[in-house]
Amino acid sequence: MSTVVITASIIMAVIVVAAALFTGRGRASGGHGLKRRFGPEYARVVARHEGNTKEAERELDERVQRHGSLREQPLPPGAREQYVVLWARIQDRFVDSPWEATAAADVVVARLAKERGFPGGEEFEEQLAALSVHHAGQVHGYRRVHMAVRGRAGTEEMREAVVEARDLFDELLTQRPDNSSPRRPQSSEDRSHMPRAPGRRHTKG
Repeated sequence: MSTVVITASIIMAVIVVAAALFTGRGRASGGHGLKRRFGPEYARVVARHEGNTKEAERELDERVQRHGSLREQPLPPGAREQYVVLWARIQDRFVDSPWEATAAADVVVARLAKERGFPGGEEFEEQLAALSVHHAGQVHGYRRVHMAVRGRAGTEEMREAVVEARDLFDELLTQRPDNSSPRRPQSSEDRSHMPRAPGRRHTKG
């Protein structure tokens, strides 16, 4: 076999291997990789696509392509303390005004996410998609709060939504080096307890 043929064969083999690696890298976030990365969010997207995992994985893969390279920005000096005070006020306000407190939680999480470098809350679906790529384990509480404000949620449902949204709020307040692993979601015992409003259903049209 001539040197030219041998060289050509080696080049073709290298191209095939490189193509396989590239394809594998492109799909590394798919299948089991997507399940590990998105956790419960993966199941929610599959359910929204009526069990069509191919379509669900395409959507999640697109989220990773759009937002995977996003690097969270550090908060300005003093901002963390200001946000902690804001959240404490939301919890105190919930007793007398559940809907207003829930709406405030929605606004505060959106503002905090934007300040950390995510898309602004005025583009909720895009912001949520970006957050799900980096904080998949905590993003559902924010979704619940956002939907509760715009639906006819009862007082207890709103309270649970605000409590769950605290996970993402705390996560966004945590300054972590890039590429470090997210903290595990806090248990209900770890979080500050939300006060319960008087026994009534509060609705907002």
